[in-house]
Amino acid sequence: MLALAVAVWPRGDDGETTGPRSTSLATGVPDDLRAAAGLPDCPSAAATGNGPLSGVTLECLANGRPVDLAAALAGKPALLNLWAYWCAPCAQELPYLQQYAQRAGNAITVLTVHSDPDEAKALSRLRGLDVQLPGVLDADARVRTAVGAPAVLPISVLVRADGSVAEVVVRAFEGVDDIANTVAGKLGVAA
Repeated sequence: MLALAVAVWPRGDDGETTGPRSTSLATGVPDDLRAAAGLPDCPSAAATGNGPLSGVTLECLANGRPVDLAAALAGKPALLNLWAYWCAPCAQELPYLQQYAQRAGNAITVLTVHSDPDEAKALSRLRGLDVQLPGVLDADARVRTAVGAPAVLPISVLVRADGSVAEVVVRAFEGVDDIANTVAGKLGVAA
């Protein structure tokens, strides 16, 4: 048993035995896993937020800090994409969302919402897909509940600048143009 413990204990670059990896105090997710995912920080509070997301505070995947969603999204249209690491259609859609976010620039906030409690698997999945979008952890489906969405994935929530919900899209997007056309039609954001 001792040999097994020594064999799996993390080691430094020089082969010396080291202590356990540094982890986030909030969730216990290793800091190096967060860093490896390369996610940008979540939007910060721009103003007092309104709408159904008012009062919903979730953890930022990039750093484990709390994010007041309504306040962070206030003043700008947003696309929230609810997904989970185990969802195959989500994995197909996430790279399209990345491309759309790059195309749209600062005209809209694109935020992923991991709808499962396993944050480590979410970070690994995003890294594997090479998707670097800001995201939050929603282990208790608080966003889905707040906007009245069904219990399926993926779901995209289109939020107006005033915090009201323009549309809950209950399907996977089929490409970047599909996202752009849907967002332009519901939020008036051209990309």
